[in-house]
Amino acid sequence: MTDVDARQQPENETATFHRLQARLSEMFERVFPDRLHPRSVLIIPSLTLDADVLTKISGVNHYEERLLCMLMLLRMPNTRVVYVTSEPIAESVIDYYLNLLPGVPHRHARERLTLLSCHDGSDRTLTQKILDRPRLLRRIDAALGDKNLAHMVCFNVSPLERQLAVSLGVPIYGCDPDLQHLGSKSGSRKLFRDAGLLLPDGFEDLYGEADVVEALAALKARDPGLRRAVVKLNEGFSGEGNAVFRFDGAPDGAGCVGWIAERLPDMDFAAADMDWPLFRDKLGEMGGIVEAFIDGPDKRSPSVQFRVDPSGHLTVISTHDQVLGGQRDQVFLGCRFPADAEYRLAIQNEGLKAARLLKERGVLGRFGIDFISVRDGDAWRHYASEVNLRKGGTTHPFVMLQFLTDGVYDSDSGLFKTAGGQPRYYYATDNLEAEHYRGLTPEDLIDIAVKNDIHFHSGAQRGVVFHLIGALSEFGKLGTVCVAPSHEEAERLYRETVDILDREGAV
Repeated sequence: MTDVDARQQPENETATFHRLQARLSEMFERVFPDRLHPRSVLIIPSLTLDADVLTKISGVNHYEERLLCMLMLLRMPNTRVVYVTSEPIAESVIDYYLNLLPGVPHRHARERLTLLSCHDGSDRTLTQKILDRPRLLRRIDAALGDKNLAHMVCFNVSPLERQLAVSLGVPIYGCDPDLQHLGSKSGSRKLFRDAGLLLPDGFEDLYGEADVVEALAALKARDPGLRRAVVKLNEGFSGEGNAVFRFDGAPDGAGCVGWIAERLPDMDFAAADMDWPLFRDKLGEMGGIVEAFIDGPDKRSPSVQFRVDPSGHLTVISTHDQVLGGQRDQVFLGCRFPADAEYRLAIQNEGLKAARLLKERGVLGRFGIDFISVRDGDAWRHYASEVNLRKGGTTHPFVMLQFLTDGVYDSDSGLFKTAGGQPRYYYATDNLEAEHYRGLTPEDLIDIAVKNDIHFHSGAQRGVVFHLIGALSEFGKLGTVCVAPSHEEAERLYRETVDILDREGAV
């Protein structure tokens, strides 16, 4: 290939991708509303994110199982699902999900499900593994059938997913990777500023140690009482790319710059095993931001989720209170749905200001906007934190709730109601982990849930749905969605589930 050809190739791929994406609108209007219309959905649950940060997450390959919630699409009798993973998923795990399908015989659903695997547990992204296997690509192509009735669903859309879509000739129900910058930490701050949202004092587009030192010193100069700041990698996720810097003992004046530079290696890094040399390298590669650490006696981390559909309609999907942990509560552990009644409608309204701008700039599919909320007297002050132009930790719990209950989210009240009009709440986590869970197989987990009567009951529309089941035996880790008629009951069900697993796992 000549240099000219090499330069033209990405442009040709992008043009082809845009032509494919143009098909989504017609498909959305003609095929999506008709549950009996034939269609094929390709699920690519690749976490196409920074590999060095991903490897810090226990059992990360099994996070590809989080989109198994999309198997609920098989309740539509003429829908086919093709699900591709790095390594094979145990048939017992697939059975578990198919048995949750309301009103569809297991065999009927299983015949319309094609499971394919790369048989590759390496750290490379799933999408790259697929692209490197032309025979697997041909099997995916054959399983999809009529491409005019097929589309692809991904965890996030990078240039690799775009390349895969073009190779297969199918559109992606997701955001064009050329818009990824809007979801970076720097891009988020610029967007929030354009939307007129309140955001923490800070600086964006920082590349390298000198930029961070200068930004931290400027923050301290503007607010001499500032005790902490957060340094965030532009492409960090779930808080794993964050580090907290402390100003305790910082000198005044020019000496502050050198003092800060000496103490950067001692920051509190959110990701396990992260250190300053690696963090500094990532900062040089992807850039980052520095923000004042927002604190208060009553501090929350709510988020609001939106969707722009292929017809251009913007919808509020849900609100959540994020459950954070790790160093300085910077890591996403789980969520409560819906967000607190005191402010869930307020963050919807604030989030809509940014969501409308994202829609205008061409964003498609699901995305979330995170806030840091601090009580200010009798009211709440909401600081916009970041945009996630992808599915996230709140996606799969909410999708499961939708499919299991046939319910809808009411944006006027911020509540989710079942088909019978009853409200439903949940407490969900991806990080239920304990050493004594190791060795429990998927079959053991299902047996424990049934024996202790905590599994999801479709009649009562209450109970526990598990995910990340494949990570349980090796890593002692799994996820749960605990569904109940109130926040209090959902959290009580979660605590009961933990108690049961602790007791059974110790046997």
